[in-house]
Amino acid sequence: MASFSIERVLVERGVEQYRIFSHVRERTAEIPQSNSAKESDRMAGDYPDMGKKTLHLLEYNGELLKPCPGTTNHICCGYQILNVATNCPLDCSYCILQSYFNEPNLRVFTNLAERLEEVFNLIENNPDKIFRIGTGEFTDSLALDPLIGWTDILVPPFSKRKNAILELKTKTVHIEKLLALRERDQIIVSWSLNSPTIAATEEHRAPSLKKRIEAAAACQSEGFLVGFHFDPLIPHPNWQDDYLKTIDLMARFIDPARIIWISMGSFRFMPPLKAVIRQRHPHTSVLDGEFVRGLDGKMRYFKPIRMELYRFMREHLEAWHNDLGLYLCMESDEIWRRTMGWTPKNTEGLSRFLDERVKKFFG
Repeated sequence: MASFSIERVLVERGVEQYRIFSHVRERTAEIPQSNSAKESDRMAGDYPDMGKKTLHLLEYNGELLKPCPGTTNHICCGYQILNVATNCPLDCSYCILQSYFNEPNLRVFTNLAERLEEVFNLIENNPDKIFRIGTGEFTDSLALDPLIGWTDILVPPFSKRKNAILELKTKTVHIEKLLALRERDQIIVSWSLNSPTIAATEEHRAPSLKKRIEAAAACQSEGFLVGFHFDPLIPHPNWQDDYLKTIDLMARFIDPARIIWISMGSFRFMPPLKAVIRQRHPHTSVLDGEFVRGLDGKMRYFKPIRMELYRFMREHLEAWHNDLGLYLCMESDEIWRRTMGWTPKNTEGLSRFLDERVKKFFG
């Protein structure tokens, strides 16, 4: 179970009409509820814990489906983000959400179910395009599912769309509601993985690597396709042996033929995040590496460090299985060529590669 808890529910005016609100209230009846406007206007910096124990229920009136923001001068995968919530109950030291949003609390958009038709109309009006859609960019896709019921809302209708897939990306093991559903088509369940050392010391409140991989195996055994994301890869003492332990765990529990893709990325961040990490995680080691400002303005490891990480992971993952759909997240054409042995050349090329993976597994 989760190593986090909700201590308060903050309710904005007008959300009582929505399906998610009703679902949450059934499961949080004993938790104090407030609708104070002053509370909702406070900034993230006013909360040392980022408001991670407050569930904030509100309407979302912006664009529900958005392209992944990506980064300039680097190859993006063409992902689409379904905005279901912002912020995360886990507390990974390296998380960019600590500075990406300046709004506290676990902000859950209650009108999701009522607005989904907008997304499905877009999908249906573009039958020749494959939509790779995920909910795990601005929050964890499953961490709050027992309270919110996202899988009940999203999985059944997405499973009917043949030119779209829904990827649920998580570090948790909250798969019970997902496994209780009948639908399997067009759904990918993916896990963020790291080395055992980074998982234990930097991914606070997240289940162990073994538990995550066992959850992935359970999803495979129940008919789901899975994915994995090694992002961020972080060099640390004995990192080679440490990441091999993760790959060994995968080999013990996972059927590699039922993996749709595995992404790899190295730790990168906009400069303002450094001060936030230092303040919130004074004992972290994630800032100990050698960083340089990249063309996109983000701090990145020097090229030789990144290339060593990617080459090592690629070599050992491919030794396990030679068709894992390996790809790099937010890297340049040069890094692709020098570490992967090929390059998609640009965002369109990587999108085509991943679309072909979707066609291969879902037809």
